Amino acid sequence: MLAQFVLFDGFDPLDVIAPFEVFSAAGMFTDRVNAELVAAEGPREVQSGIPAISLTAAASLDPDRADLIVVPGAAGRSLPAGQGDPTGEDAEDTIPAVLGRTLTTGLPALLGKAMAAPDTTVATVCGGSLILSMAGLIGGRKAITHHQGLDVLGASGVDVIRARVVDDGDLVTSGGVTSGLDLGLYLLEREVGPKVALAVERLFEHERRGVVWRDLGPVPMSA
Repeated sequence: MLAQFVLFDGFDPLDVIAPFEVFSAAGMFTDRVNAELVAAEGPREVQSGIPAISLTAAASLDPDRADLIVVPGAAGRSLPAGQGDPTGEDAEDTIPAVLGRTLTTGLPALLGKAMAAPDTTVATVCGGSLILSMAGLIGGRKAITHHQGLDVLGASGVDVIRARVVDDGDLVTSGGVTSGLDLGLYLLEREVGPKVALAVERLFEHERRGVVWRDLGPVPMSA
């Protein structure tokens, strides 16, 4: 399977690197997995939201080639509660502004094509689900994002599920930035198999946190 990891200007490096390294490491244990960094604009150097860090997109985001597409969130400023919305230049490097700028690129159209492809899974880390929701691609779907973006996600018509990883079939989302490692291992288990996923988990010395939500089983009764 081909897993493509999306880069855009202002992306959060850990959102990308954690699941990307999971799938890269899987190549030590199976020949069924390929992972590549991509951008909507094609091969280029992409500056992250952390000034000292950039990554190189080796290929174009291509829903016709990819079996799995992983979309990260953004890195930037977030104001403490009660300080109001920033204005002018101060607003340009906030996380909502960085995420919003992706809507002016070719990324939403490509993600829309991926969401419509029957054999492609789209996954997100942290604010990546907000890009999908702002683009109008996941209304009515079940998803999660960073806790600071839950109200925004819910206001866009998404059914917010408070779990670390939410599996809604061809849409798999995860919460805050560190959840990308758990997401990567879960997707590896789901798409390739538990034996390879366990081998990578042992290599990384990391045990996944929490239950992956899926639309299965009875609804819990109220306490």
